[in-house]
Amino acid sequence: MMEIPKAELSKEELEIHGRATKYLCSHFGPMSLKCATELGIPAIIVGSDHGKPVTLSDLISKLPIHPTKSDHLRRLMHMLVHSGFFTVQRHDNGEEAYLPTAFLRYFVSDNGKRFILLDPLILTTLTHLSKWFQGDEPTPFHTVYGESMWDLMARHPGLQSQFNEDMARDTRLIMRLIVAECRGVFEGVNTLVDVGGGTGTSARTISDAFPHIRCTVLDQPHVVAVAPDDARVKYVGGDMFEHIPSADVIFLKWILHDWNDDECVKILKRCKEAIPSKEEGGKVILVEMVTGFDKGTEIEATWDVGMMLLGGKERQEFEWHKLFINAGFTDYKIIPILGMRSIIEVYP
Repeated sequence: MMEIPKAELSKEELEIHGRATKYLCSHFGPMSLKCATELGIPAIIVGSDHGKPVTLSDLISKLPIHPTKSDHLRRLMHMLVHSGFFTVQRHDNGEEAYLPTAFLRYFVSDNGKRFILLDPLILTTLTHLSKWFQGDEPTPFHTVYGESMWDLMARHPGLQSQFNEDMARDTRLIMRLIVAECRGVFEGVNTLVDVGGGTGTSARTISDAFPHIRCTVLDQPHVVAVAPDDARVKYVGGDMFEHIPSADVIFLKWILHDWNDDECVKILKRCKEAIPSKEEGGKVILVEMVTGFDKGTEIEATWDVGMMLLGGKERQEFEWHKLFINAGFTDYKIIPILGMRSIIEVYP
């Protein structure tokens, strides 16, 4: 009887197969977290008494799931543990119990809400990218909903609230680093306007670290209308494309990457009109990504595609330089201290 030769896969082919499988299944993790937040799992575990681990049986008893899905819940939790959202302890009787990780707290707030990036409005838009490429709409949001994400949020207070919460969570982390490691950026500053500052997280952090700086937040009227009362910060409802209040420094954290080049030049021109000369201490402080493009990272490429949804982009240094010159600025300095983001000081 003839022996059938065994098919052999090279080490390289096996590696490619593993990478391909991981890539094709990469959305299972975020979708598992989306499922967990909709069921209320993070809220139950984060809110457990005295931080005690929550057993699988306790979790099952508190969730609105069908009795036939109990074993499937164990499988979902297994996925979430391997994704780093929970740690697991095993009791003497073999039952699993779960505790939240710091990684989970970055994605899910104490009230159990998830990042807006996991909202169906965003996910649906991503599924229509090819249709957007074939049409003349300015953004994929226009392709799907007939308007920009900003207009959509203005009509849906819940979506706007979630966006504000996500930005505040990100801002708390970044601003703690900025005021601790980059204090010189605020040296000699007496007044500051945080453009697109939402509900004031950045402005309050700056005010706490530098009590002499008078901080103002400029954002859309419906955004500042829900900002918390705070004597340290003044809130102004307005349009950054039309007018920005005068100050020594204009501060924009992760704002310009939301917009195309022409729109960024308009915003920067309004910034330049609002500040004094360089000799008098005037400048614009940006917190933005400066990409390396051909030598860049996967996260840079990922965020750049994400910005296509809004009509914006992540930029290389030469692209930032072009924007600054076209808006009438003369010089800039990049401080790469914030991981994937940098501080950019721009001078008139």
